[in-house]
Amino acid sequence: MFYHLEGTIAELSPNLVVLDCGGIGFALNSTLNTISNLKIGEKAKLYIAESIGETNFDLYGFYDKSEKRCFEMLVSVSGIGPKAALSILSYNTPDGLALSILNDDVKALTVAPGIGKKIAQRVILELKDKVGKELESTQFDLPAASVPAAENASVSDAVAALTVLGYSSSEVAQVLKRMDTTGMSAEAIIKAVLKQMVN
Repeated sequence: MFYHLEGTIAELSPNLVVLDCGGIGFALNSTLNTISNLKIGEKAKLYIAESIGETNFDLYGFYDKSEKRCFEMLVSVSGIGPKAALSILSYNTPDGLALSILNDDVKALTVAPGIGKKIAQRVILELKDKVGKELESTQFDLPAASVPAAENASVSDAVAALTVLGYSSSEVAQVLKRMDTTGMSAEAIIKAVLKQMVN
């Protein structure tokens, strides 16, 4: 199983990245968000998801772990294949997708080509249930003092979304301790926390 691949960007197209790793070119299906961060001739490290069947061995490359995590969640939804998952993630950032699921925002998902209202509703229905289960454990794992203004809906939504993206409650709490979230929207908090996580 591949976790990540690091090499030089050899080719780019709307849905494909060719990553040259020591003379071997790996064809990686990807999103517009990831591709927008890459340039031909530059080095890059992409996180890998795999789809292996009797007649296929497809690799999917993502610029960061959050996008990979969202892709894996999306393909776990019944009726959502890799192509649909890539389409959704090409028009929604990982933090935006998490907020859309939590807020029942069907319109945010249907902006992606090939994603109709029924598919968007199924994504929200199936993943929101999963998010709810994760939130139950998050509430017990986070000491009240760990999250500033825990009663603030924006902070609560941000914590929930970050948990969905695969970060542990303790990781989120440590970053939030160092932040002043007064007046910040949930999306702004998520972006600020993610920026701290990758630094």
